[in-house]
Amino acid sequence: QVQLVESGGGLVQAGGSLRLSCAASPRTLSTYGLGWFRQAPGKEREFVARIMWAFGDTDYADSVKGRFTISRSIAKNTVYLQMNSLKPEDTAVYYCAAERRAGSVFTPDYWGQGTQVTVSS
Repeated sequence: QVQLVESGGGLVQAGGSLRLSCAASPRTLSTYGLGWFRQAPGKEREFVARIMWAFGDTDYADSVKGRFTISRSIAKNTVYLQMNSLKPEDTAVYYCAAERRAGSVFTPDYWGQGTQVTVSS
């Protein structure tokens, strides 16, 4: 059973930065992708970024490319989402997920509790 513990959400002005963290249970992530998703009020949950734990391959949604960076600390079993140049439309609840990979298909198996990110204009 994978446990995901998130932190780092908060309130920031447009153009500012935040860094989200997601700590995962150890020795269970080597074959998984660790992804960030977000859900704004009235909208569906959407993919933001993903990193393969073992190899560090990354993927980003078009809306955040060039602004967000996903990374991992193997020693800390933690994945990070560095968010720069934040926009009001980035306001959402951000969720960490552990995703099982089958070829090019990723299926979230575990979710964190979510952390609120609010970007003021």
